[in-house]
Amino acid sequence: MKRRHLQPDIAPLDPLDALCEVLLSLDRRADMRALLTDLCTPAELEALSDRWRVVPLLLQGQPYREIHDHTAVSVTTIGRVARCLGQGEGGYRLAARRLGLVNAEEGPLASH
Repeated sequence: MKRRHLQPDIAPLDPLDALCEVLLSLDRRADMRALLTDLCTPAELEALSDRWRVVPLLLQGQPYREIHDHTAVSVTTIGRVARCLGQGEGGYRLAARRLGLVNAEEGPLASH
């Protein structure tokens, strides 16, 4: 099926930017949870939750194997999160700072 724009003279908002706008519009945890539950499959929610769950542990310098033993999150997922912490866009670290999980002067993630 061919996509068509309802307003051809106006550049469409990038879909990821549109999703970001929706997420930013919600200021209550219950509202965010409702949207995420509608938006994601249970497996996607579990994967997102697992990724976020290991961020504080990685920032504390815990070894991958200990994180796995404590959380049951796969070592592969832990490694991917660690790679994003070290080489990603900075989103994990920014969110961790905003939540007080890491201070602004935190240096690079130690390799495991």
